[in-house]
Amino acid sequence: MSAATLHGRRLLVSAGPTYEDLDPVRFLGNRSSGKMGFAIAAAAARRGAAVVLVAGPAALATPPGVTRIDVRSAAQMHAAVLAALPADVYIGAAAVADYTPRQVAAGKIKKHGARLTLELVRTADILADVAAHSPRPALVVGFAAETEDVAANARAAALPSRYFRASARADARSGATPVANATRTTAPGASRMRSRSAPIGSRTAPVVPDSARPSRTIGLAGERPRPMKRMRSVS
Repeated sequence: MSAATLHGRRLLVSAGPTYEDLDPVRFLGNRSSGKMGFAIAAAAARRGAAVVLVAGPAALATPPGVTRIDVRSAAQMHAAVLAALPADVYIGAAAVADYTPRQVAAGKIKKHGARLTLELVRTADILADVAAHSPRPALVVGFAAETEDVAANARAAALPSRYFRASARADARSGATPVANATRTTAPGASRMRSRSAPIGSRTAPVVPDSARPSRTIGLAGERPRPMKRMRSVS
């Protein structure tokens, strides 16, 4: 694993969960630890790649030689990933929320009656937008998590044909940017959860306002319970 087989390549990895705020106290999240995405980033860096890791709230140390950007919501992760392009490879290992509250309450939501109805809207599809980006990464990899009918549901989550057409017209490869030391930035409004051993940089990661856009189910479920995972590659 020490051979510099990825020297000169730029890898972009997304990892961890996203938190979709309901109010200043509560959020919708998932059990993803981010360990798989962090392990992928670490392995790529050991092989000489320039690695950018866009991480949701995760209490994990930044791997050596990796540039880390901390985000909180699906919208922030979408913005940070697209801003980090171009890249030779994108690996979407994050457990991105499929839905987010249409409106975040300014104050804590109080108990009123026996029921509470929340209005949720679809989040942007990071994997599809990366695949349609120009120049497009030469390799785009995503993970779908399923609890039943794994193969059939994973196939149903495949990218629409229009993204394949757009990808065919995009450049096959982009230039690489070297990374010397591990650095970390935090998107405004992102989680303040920190690993004591992880270096923290300036808060400069780009963020877009939360908005509703048609999307599909993308992401990796958490480790507890542990669903079966199926990888899908768009090459």
